[in-house]
Amino acid sequence: MYRTNTCGELKKENIGEDVTLSGWVHRRRDHGGIIFVDLRDENGLTQVKFDPAINKEAHHLAEELRSEWVLKVSGKVLARPDEMINSKIKTGEIEVAVNELEILNKSKTPPFEIDDESGEEANETIRLKYRYIDLRRKKIRSLLTKKDKMIQEIRAYFQEKGFQEIQTPILANSSPEGARDWLIPSRIYRGQFYALPQAPQQFKQLLMVGGVDKYFQIAPCFRDEDPRRDRHFGEFYQLDMEMAFVEQEDIFKVMEPIMIQLTESLSDKKIINLNEDNSFVKIPWKEAMNSYGIDKPDLRFDLKIKPVTDMVKDSGFGVFSGAVKNGGVVHALKVDGGAKFSRKEIDELTEIAIAKGAKGLAYIIVKENDELQSPIVKFLGEEIANQLMKDVDAKAGDIVFFGADQWRTVCDALGAVRNECGEKLGLKDKKKAVWAWVVDFPMYDYSEIEEGKIDFSHNPFSMPQGGMKDLEEKDPLDILAYQYDLILNGLEISSGAIRNHQPEIMYKAFEIAGYTKEEVDEKFGHMIEAFKFGAPPHGGNAPGIDRLFMELTDSPSIRDIYAFPKDGQGRDLMLNSPAEVSQEQLDELGIKIMKKKK
Repeated sequence: MYRTNTCGELKKENIGEDVTLSGWVHRRRDHGGIIFVDLRDENGLTQVKFDPAINKEAHHLAEELRSEWVLKVSGKVLARPDEMINSKIKTGEIEVAVNELEILNKSKTPPFEIDDESGEEANETIRLKYRYIDLRRKKIRSLLTKKDKMIQEIRAYFQEKGFQEIQTPILANSSPEGARDWLIPSRIYRGQFYALPQAPQQFKQLLMVGGVDKYFQIAPCFRDEDPRRDRHFGEFYQLDMEMAFVEQEDIFKVMEPIMIQLTESLSDKKIINLNEDNSFVKIPWKEAMNSYGIDKPDLRFDLKIKPVTDMVKDSGFGVFSGAVKNGGVVHALKVDGGAKFSRKEIDELTEIAIAKGAKGLAYIIVKENDELQSPIVKFLGEEIANQLMKDVDAKAGDIVFFGADQWRTVCDALGAVRNECGEKLGLKDKKKAVWAWVVDFPMYDYSEIEEGKIDFSHNPFSMPQGGMKDLEEKDPLDILAYQYDLILNGLEISSGAIRNHQPEIMYKAFEIAGYTKEEVDEKFGHMIEAFKFGAPPHGGNAPGIDRLFMELTDSPSIRDIYAFPKDGQGRDLMLNSPAEVSQEQLDELGIKIMKKKK
């Protein structure tokens, strides 16, 4: 028997018991003849002592112990002397006097300290290369334990509501989901490829056609995208769900309680901004863009953008009036207390706006005596400038930023400036959780690739609001879709939609985006064919589990919450992948490596 107890459970109630513990040497201390070891396992620490008066052989063996050696010890639980009680750990009132020691394994000197403080200081490259050692740190292990709890709660919730967990294929087909596919060459069918699924989207819709009423899955998804703080490289997990015979509100009613439950069980954040019936606030997409400059606004702070186009369109300031004449808009962002920004900080905010396509960032500072300080006041005229300040409710100590350009550019620029101001002013309170749905996304937008071309703005399989009638009668840019995003503290946690389940509406929707019937059949023939056999109305969404968990646990990077993450360049430093494969493997697949030209 390797252990009768774990290293984190013995208390004063166990005093006098004979126990066996196994674990790693966390620390070793030699106190003039008596050797103390903090023995560690997943559950905690226990102090064990080697006293030559109890067992000379065990004490002699203990003299050679080093950090991270793996031990089995047997002995009696004793009360610690009052002056040695450690209130910081669960086992701080006891110690184990060892009468038998077995060294199960020795360890090389670890490349970094295992304790959390020293481990955090270690270079990430080293930590990821030796991830199996990094996993021994309490912080990393507690995150994995908490993530396991999260997945158990999700499964219990959906199964209680009558959902079936169904596993969809990993080897699938390449599909236009919005990111690059990971392709898998076929050995049997040379020159043909499988693709790892970017999401189980098509499969879960086909499950609805197959008569499954409520589906969910803790689904692995694969996308060849560049990593960032809130997006892990290559692979991630999502809570995928779909329901038959539902409307948009039915999805919301299922998703909101589990999001509230997870927030309360996994974090100490206080949920604010709920409606009286505990439902989430719903913000139309156009309103979100106008008021916050982004379709995933951080609602923990109330800096709102306001259109001021009509007020300045005939002003003497050519930047404003010229933008309006060219079909653009002028919006204002009042930042409470922003007058304290230094010139350097204002320049930094200007660069952020420029990076989003703006030509610059105009501003007016309201001084303590209500004097307006800005190079643009003399061009606007004091009357218009003062009226602007009154209109946006600017007070002494505030700064007002202006964006003047095409509508989308102004939204993007001021949205980025708003977000940075929230950061600079400490408005992103980690103790708050603000959930919201962004709804009524436009079905179409201008293509980012081909100028003047109409394309889908979101999910092409979404049902247009108004159905065939709106597709036939409305300007495409005015058509809204039953699409929705779930937002938490400025992060897009989930995207979803009520699906387009009628083939004739689907053909028409794709026709507006420039696809022929033949092209639709070629790319999505299996979906269209399935819908011809009586597809029910259906819809769903898929919250990203990893991103949600990262926000609820205030993890600085999404990489921290994976057992074996890739680094910031998409490499697995522990397994040394990606790596070259043998020529024999390439020959078997019929693949030839083309060297990149310099």
